[in-house]
Amino acid sequence: MIQQIARARHGLMMSGAVALAMVVSTPAAAQVDARLERIEAQLRALQRTVFPGGDQRFFEPEITPQSNNANTPTPGISSSAMTDVLARIAAIETQLTRLTAATEVNENALNALTQRVAAMEAGRAVTTPSTQPALQTPAPISTPTPTPGPTPAPAPASNQPSGVIAVPGSGTSGPSAARLAGVQAISKPATGDMGEDEYTYGFRLWEAKYYPEAQQQLALYIEKYPSHRMISYGRNLLGRAYLDAGDPRTAATHFFENYQSDKQGARAGDSLLYLAESMIQLDDTRRACIALAEFGDTYPALATGRLQTMYDGLKGRVSCN
Repeated sequence: MIQQIARARHGLMMSGAVALAMVVSTPAAAQVDARLERIEAQLRALQRTVFPGGDQRFFEPEITPQSNNANTPTPGISSSAMTDVLARIAAIETQLTRLTAATEVNENALNALTQRVAAMEAGRAVTTPSTQPALQTPAPISTPTPTPGPTPAPAPASNQPSGVIAVPGSGTSGPSAARLAGVQAISKPATGDMGEDEYTYGFRLWEAKYYPEAQQQLALYIEKYPSHRMISYGRNLLGRAYLDAGDPRTAATHFFENYQSDKQGARAGDSLLYLAESMIQLDDTRRACIALAEFGDTYPALATGRLQTMYDGLKGRVSCN
Protein backbone atom coordinates (compact mmCIF):
# COMPACT_ATOMS: atom_id res chain seq x y z
CA MET A 1 0.00 0.00 0.00
CA ILE A 2 2.76 2.39 0.92
CA GLN A 3 4.60 1.56 -2.33
CA GLN A 4 1.46 2.22 -4.37
CA ILE A 5 1.01 5.62 -2.72
CA ALA A 6 4.67 6.46 -3.40
CA ARG A 7 4.34 5.48 -7.05
CA ALA A 8 1.20 7.56 -7.44
CA ARG A 9 2.92 10.53 -5.80
CA HIS A 10 5.93 10.15 -8.11
CA GLY A 11 3.65 10.03 -11.15
CA LEU A 12 1.87 13.22 -10.11
CA MET A 13 5.20 15.02 -9.62
CA MET A 14 6.41 13.99 -13.09
CA SER A 15 3.17 15.10 -14.68
CA GLY A 16 3.42 18.44 -12.94
CA ALA A 17 7.01 18.93 -14.10
CA VAL A 18 6.08 18.20 -17.70
CA ALA A 19 3.17 20.59 -17.50
CA LEU A 20 5.36 23.27 -15.95
CA ALA A 21 8.02 22.80 -18.66
CA MET A 22 5.35 23.21 -21.33
CA VAL A 23 4.08 26.38 -19.71
CA VAL A 24 7.59 27.84 -19.34
CA SER A 25 8.84 26.80 -22.77
CA THR A 26 6.06 28.55 -24.60
CA PRO A 27 6.93 32.12 -23.45
CA ALA A 28 10.70 31.39 -23.89
CA ALA A 29 10.17 30.19 -27.44
CA ALA A 30 8.07 33.26 -28.17
CA GLN A 31 10.78 35.52 -26.78
CA VAL A 32 13.49 33.82 -28.91
CA ASP A 33 11.25 34.06 -31.95
CA ALA A 34 10.68 37.78 -31.37
CA ARG A 35 14.41 38.45 -30.98
CA LEU A 36 15.19 36.52 -34.16
CA GLU A 37 12.57 38.47 -36.09
CA ARG A 38 14.09 41.74 -34.86
CA ILE A 39 17.61 40.62 -35.91
CA GLU A 40 16.32 39.54 -39.31
CA ALA A 41 14.66 42.92 -39.82
CA GLN A 42 17.88 44.72 -38.93
CA LEU A 43 19.83 42.55 -41.38
CA ARG A 44 17.34 43.34 -44.14
CA ALA A 45 17.80 47.06 -43.47
CA LEU A 46 21.59 46.66 -43.52
CA GLN A 47 21.35 44.64 -46.72
CA ARG A 48 19.35 47.39 -48.44
CA THR A 49 22.01 49.92 -47.36
CA VAL A 50 24.97 47.90 -48.66
CA PHE A 51 23.21 46.72 -51.82
CA PRO A 52 20.35 49.11 -52.65
CA GLY A 53 17.52 47.41 -54.45
CA GLY A 54 18.43 43.91 -53.32
CA ASP A 55 20.56 43.15 -56.40
CA GLN A 56 20.21 39.43 -57.22
CA ARG A 57 23.87 39.38 -58.37
CA PHE A 58 24.90 39.40 -54.73
CA PHE A 59 22.20 37.58 -52.72
CA GLU A 60 18.50 37.53 -52.05
CA PRO A 61 16.94 40.83 -50.96
CA GLU A 62 15.09 39.08 -48.12
CA ILE A 63 16.20 36.44 -45.62
CA THR A 64 14.63 33.08 -46.41
CA PRO A 65 15.95 30.45 -44.00
CA GLN A 66 14.23 27.59 -45.84
CA SER A 67 16.24 28.29 -49.02
CA ASN A 68 19.57 28.65 -47.26
CA ASN A 69 19.59 25.46 -45.18
CA ALA A 70 19.51 22.04 -46.76
CA ASN A 71 18.34 20.48 -43.50
CA THR A 72 15.27 22.68 -43.20
CA PRO A 73 12.07 20.66 -43.55
CA THR A 74 9.97 21.31 -46.66
CA PRO A 75 6.54 22.94 -46.36
CA GLY A 76 3.89 20.60 -45.22
CA ILE A 77 6.19 18.59 -43.00
CA SER A 78 6.05 19.45 -39.30
CA SER A 79 9.27 20.32 -37.49
CA SER A 80 10.15 21.14 -33.94
CA ALA A 81 10.54 24.70 -32.72
CA MET A 82 14.23 24.12 -32.07
CA THR A 83 14.86 22.97 -35.67
CA ASP A 84 13.19 26.10 -36.98
CA VAL A 85 15.27 28.32 -34.70
CA LEU A 86 18.50 26.61 -35.80
CA ALA A 87 17.58 27.06 -39.45
CA ARG A 88 16.92 30.74 -38.98
CA ILE A 89 20.18 31.21 -37.07
CA ALA A 90 22.06 29.48 -39.89
CA ALA A 91 20.46 31.89 -42.38
CA ILE A 92 21.46 34.87 -40.23
CA GLU A 93 25.06 33.65 -39.99
CA THR A 94 25.19 33.22 -43.79
CA GLN A 95 23.89 36.76 -44.32
CA LEU A 96 26.39 38.17 -41.83
CA THR A 97 29.26 36.39 -43.58
CA ARG A 98 28.25 37.84 -46.93
CA LEU A 99 27.74 41.33 -45.55
CA THR A 100 31.12 41.23 -43.79
CA ALA A 101 32.87 40.16 -46.99
CA ALA A 102 31.13 42.86 -49.00
CA THR A 103 32.04 45.50 -46.43
CA GLU A 104 35.72 44.50 -46.48
CA VAL A 105 35.80 44.63 -50.29
CA ASN A 106 34.22 48.09 -50.28
CA GLU A 107 36.67 49.37 -47.63
CA ASN A 108 39.69 48.08 -49.56
CA ALA A 109 38.45 49.67 -52.78
CA LEU A 110 37.78 52.97 -51.00
CA ASN A 111 41.28 52.98 -49.42
CA ALA A 112 42.90 52.31 -52.80
CA LEU A 113 40.95 55.15 -54.42
CA THR A 114 41.86 57.51 -51.57
CA GLN A 115 45.57 56.72 -51.94
CA ARG A 116 45.45 57.24 -55.71
CA VAL A 117 43.68 60.58 -55.36
CA ALA A 118 46.18 61.74 -52.71
CA ALA A 119 49.11 60.74 -54.94
CA MET A 120 47.61 62.57 -57.92
CA GLU A 121 47.00 65.72 -55.89
CA ALA A 122 50.55 65.62 -54.48
CA GLY A 123 51.96 65.20 -57.99
CA ARG A 124 50.02 68.18 -59.29
CA ALA A 125 51.10 70.32 -56.33
CA VAL A 126 54.78 69.53 -56.95
CA THR A 127 54.73 70.01 -60.72
CA THR A 128 52.76 73.26 -60.71
CA PRO A 129 55.20 76.13 -61.51
CA SER A 130 53.65 78.40 -58.89
CA THR A 131 54.61 75.94 -56.13
CA GLN A 132 58.28 75.74 -57.10
CA PRO A 133 60.43 77.63 -54.56
CA ALA A 134 62.06 80.65 -56.17
CA LEU A 135 65.77 81.06 -55.62
CA GLN A 136 66.50 84.09 -53.47
CA THR A 137 69.23 86.66 -53.91
CA PRO A 138 72.35 85.54 -52.01
CA ALA A 139 73.65 87.88 -49.32
CA PRO A 140 76.69 89.99 -50.27
CA ILE A 141 79.94 88.27 -49.21
CA SER A 142 83.62 89.10 -49.33
CA THR A 143 85.39 86.80 -51.76
CA PRO A 144 89.21 86.68 -51.95
CA THR A 145 89.15 85.36 -55.51
CA PRO A 146 86.08 86.12 -57.65
CA THR A 147 84.29 83.17 -59.20
CA PRO A 148 84.60 83.12 -62.99
CA GLY A 149 81.37 82.86 -64.89
CA PRO A 150 78.71 84.88 -66.70
CA THR A 151 77.79 88.27 -65.33
CA PRO A 152 74.53 88.10 -63.34
CA ALA A 153 71.41 90.06 -64.20
CA PRO A 154 67.93 90.62 -62.76
CA ALA A 155 65.92 87.43 -62.51
CA PRO A 156 63.13 86.85 -65.03
CA ALA A 157 59.50 86.78 -63.97
CA SER A 158 59.39 82.99 -64.10
CA ASN A 159 59.62 80.96 -60.88
CA GLN A 160 62.16 78.58 -62.43
CA PRO A 161 65.77 78.75 -61.13
CA SER A 162 67.57 81.45 -63.05
CA GLY A 163 71.11 81.66 -61.67
CA VAL A 164 72.70 84.54 -59.78
CA ILE A 165 70.67 87.72 -59.46
CA ALA A 166 72.53 90.91 -60.29
CA VAL A 167 72.71 93.97 -58.08
CA PRO A 168 70.04 96.45 -59.26
CA GLY A 169 71.42 99.36 -61.20
CA SER A 170 74.72 97.67 -62.01
CA GLY A 171 74.03 97.77 -65.74
CA THR A 172 75.48 94.27 -66.26
CA SER A 173 74.06 91.77 -68.72
CA GLY A 174 72.15 88.70 -67.62
CA PRO A 175 73.31 85.07 -67.56
CA SER A 176 73.64 83.33 -70.86
CA ALA A 177 70.77 81.42 -72.39
CA ALA A 178 72.82 78.25 -72.08
CA ARG A 179 73.18 78.71 -68.33
CA LEU A 180 69.48 79.43 -67.89
CA ALA A 181 68.60 76.34 -69.90
CA GLY A 182 71.08 74.26 -67.93
CA VAL A 183 69.66 75.30 -64.57
CA GLN A 184 66.07 74.81 -65.70
CA ALA A 185 66.93 71.34 -67.00
CA ILE A 186 67.76 70.16 -63.47
CA SER A 187 64.59 68.65 -62.09
CA LYS A 188 63.44 68.77 -58.52
CA PRO A 189 62.44 65.33 -57.15
CA ALA A 190 59.04 64.64 -55.67
CA THR A 191 59.39 61.68 -53.31
CA GLY A 192 56.88 62.85 -50.73
CA ASP A 193 59.63 63.85 -48.25
CA MET A 194 59.71 67.61 -48.82
CA GLY A 195 62.89 68.10 -46.81
CA GLU A 196 64.81 65.44 -48.70
CA ASP A 197 63.50 66.80 -52.01
CA GLU A 198 64.84 70.27 -51.17
CA TYR A 199 68.25 68.84 -50.20
CA THR A 200 68.47 66.60 -53.27
CA TYR A 201 67.64 69.52 -55.55
CA GLY A 202 70.48 71.54 -54.00
CA PHE A 203 72.81 68.56 -54.38
CA ARG A 204 71.94 68.28 -58.08
CA LEU A 205 72.69 71.98 -58.62
CA TRP A 206 76.04 71.61 -56.83
CA GLU A 207 76.88 68.45 -58.76
CA ALA A 208 76.20 70.31 -62.04
CA LYS A 209 78.58 73.06 -60.81
CA TYR A 210 75.87 75.71 -60.56
CA TYR A 211 77.35 76.85 -57.27
CA PRO A 212 75.46 80.13 -56.63
CA GLU A 213 72.14 78.40 -57.30
CA ALA A 214 73.16 75.49 -55.08
CA GLN A 215 74.09 77.91 -52.28
CA GLN A 216 70.64 79.51 -52.39
CA GLN A 217 68.81 76.20 -52.55
CA LEU A 218 70.78 74.60 -49.70
CA ALA A 219 70.37 77.70 -47.54
CA LEU A 220 66.62 77.46 -48.15
CA TYR A 221 66.63 73.80 -47.13
CA ILE A 222 68.55 74.51 -43.90
CA GLU A 223 66.19 77.35 -42.98
CA LYS A 224 62.99 75.36 -43.61
CA TYR A 225 64.07 71.97 -42.23
CA PRO A 226 66.62 72.53 -39.42
CA SER A 227 65.74 69.19 -37.79
CA HIS A 228 65.62 67.05 -40.91
CA ARG A 229 67.57 63.79 -40.94
CA MET A 230 69.76 65.09 -43.82
CA ILE A 231 70.59 68.41 -42.14
CA SER A 232 74.24 67.47 -41.47
CA TYR A 233 74.64 66.66 -45.16
CA GLY A 234 72.97 69.94 -46.13
CA ARG A 235 75.16 72.19 -43.94
CA ASN A 236 78.32 70.42 -45.09
CA LEU A 237 77.31 70.66 -48.76
CA LEU A 238 76.53 74.36 -48.39
CA GLY A 239 80.09 74.90 -47.20
CA ARG A 240 81.41 72.91 -50.14
CA ALA A 241 79.32 74.98 -52.56
CA TYR A 242 81.11 78.11 -51.30
CA LEU A 243 84.52 76.40 -51.20
CA ASP A 244 84.17 75.12 -54.77
CA ALA A 245 83.02 78.57 -55.86
CA GLY A 246 86.32 80.04 -54.58
CA ASP A 247 85.08 81.51 -51.28
CA PRO A 248 86.95 79.61 -48.53
CA ARG A 249 86.20 82.22 -45.87
CA THR A 250 82.41 81.84 -46.10
CA ALA A 251 82.83 78.10 -46.57
CA ALA A 252 84.82 77.87 -43.32
CA THR A 253 81.93 79.51 -41.45
CA HIS A 254 79.46 76.85 -42.62
CA PHE A 255 81.87 73.97 -41.97
CA PHE A 256 82.52 75.15 -38.43
CA GLU A 257 78.80 75.65 -37.79
CA ASN A 258 78.00 72.11 -38.96
CA TYR A 259 80.70 70.62 -36.73
CA GLN A 260 79.68 72.67 -33.68
CA SER A 261 75.93 72.06 -34.14
CA ASP A 262 76.18 68.28 -33.97
CA LYS A 263 79.58 66.62 -33.55
CA GLN A 264 77.93 63.23 -34.01
CA GLY A 265 76.26 64.28 -37.25
CA ALA A 266 76.74 62.21 -40.38
CA ARG A 267 79.01 64.82 -41.98
CA ALA A 268 80.49 66.57 -38.93
CA GLY A 269 83.87 64.89 -39.47
CA ASP A 270 83.85 65.84 -43.14
CA SER A 271 83.16 69.45 -42.23
CA LEU A 272 86.14 69.49 -39.85
CA LEU A 273 88.48 68.35 -42.63
CA TYR A 274 87.00 70.83 -45.10
CA LEU A 275 87.47 73.51 -42.45
CA ALA A 276 91.18 72.64 -42.45
CA GLU A 277 91.14 72.85 -46.26
CA SER A 278 89.55 76.30 -46.08
CA MET A 279 92.17 77.51 -43.58
CA ILE A 280 94.98 76.21 -45.80
CA GLN A 281 93.56 78.16 -48.75
CA LEU A 282 93.44 81.25 -46.52
CA ASP A 283 97.09 80.67 -45.46
CA ASP A 284 95.98 80.25 -41.83
CA THR A 285 98.25 77.37 -40.87
CA ARG A 286 97.56 77.61 -37.16
CA ARG A 287 93.81 77.10 -37.51
CA ALA A 288 94.35 74.41 -40.12
CA CYS A 289 96.53 72.46 -37.68
CA ILE A 290 93.97 72.90 -34.90
CA ALA A 291 91.24 71.50 -37.14
CA LEU A 292 93.39 68.53 -38.19
CA ALA A 293 94.34 67.73 -34.61
CA GLU A 294 90.69 67.94 -33.53
CA PHE A 295 89.69 65.61 -36.33
CA GLY A 296 92.32 63.03 -35.38
CA ASP A 297 91.25 63.07 -31.73
CA THR A 298 87.48 63.10 -32.30
CA TYR A 299 87.11 60.80 -35.31
CA PRO A 300 89.86 58.16 -35.18
CA ALA A 301 87.69 55.68 -37.10
CA LEU A 302 87.23 58.13 -39.97
CA ALA A 303 90.92 59.05 -39.86
CA THR A 304 91.83 55.43 -40.59
CA GLY A 305 88.78 54.65 -42.71
CA ARG A 306 86.58 56.56 -45.13
CA LEU A 307 88.41 59.92 -44.83
CA GLN A 308 91.98 58.62 -44.42
CA THR A 309 93.14 59.72 -47.89
CA MET A 310 91.88 63.27 -47.43
CA TYR A 311 93.23 63.46 -43.87
CA ASP A 312 96.70 62.31 -44.86
CA GLY A 313 96.74 64.67 -47.86
CA LEU A 314 95.89 67.71 -45.74
CA LYS A 315 98.51 66.83 -43.11
CA GLY A 316 101.10 66.69 -45.86
CA ARG A 317 100.30 70.24 -46.97
CA VAL A 318 100.97 71.95 -43.62
CA SER A 319 103.70 71.77 -40.98
CA CYS A 320 102.13 71.47 -37.56
CA ASN A 321 104.10 71.51 -34.31
